[in-house]
Amino acid sequence: MGLFHWVARRLMSIMGRLYVWLDRRVAYTEEEVSNVLGVPIDEDLRVDSRYELCQRVEETFELDKETFWNLHSTQKIRFAVQQARNLKAKQKKRVLVAE
Repeated sequence: MGLFHWVARRLMSIMGRLYVWLDRRVAYTEEEVSNVLGVPIDEDLRVDSRYELCQRVEETFELDKETFWNLHSTQKIRFAVQQARNLKAKQKKRVLVAE
């Protein structure tokens, strides 16, 4: 890994920690937490902190403690997209088998 990558990763880490620090101090509106991109959010997920939500992901997908929490944001999104793709593929297989 070159110097640029090292510096970029360090900056991303610092910015991530700053984001988490700021996020803890922001009160989200009911509108922001009750519906995300047209998907109604379950009541118990509306009040969880960022850390608690990451713990839910770790529990749901049987990941080691804090492995998801410690990922950079893009890695979390990549994981979520792959899991969504996997779940959709399973649904599609079930539909084909049922027909």
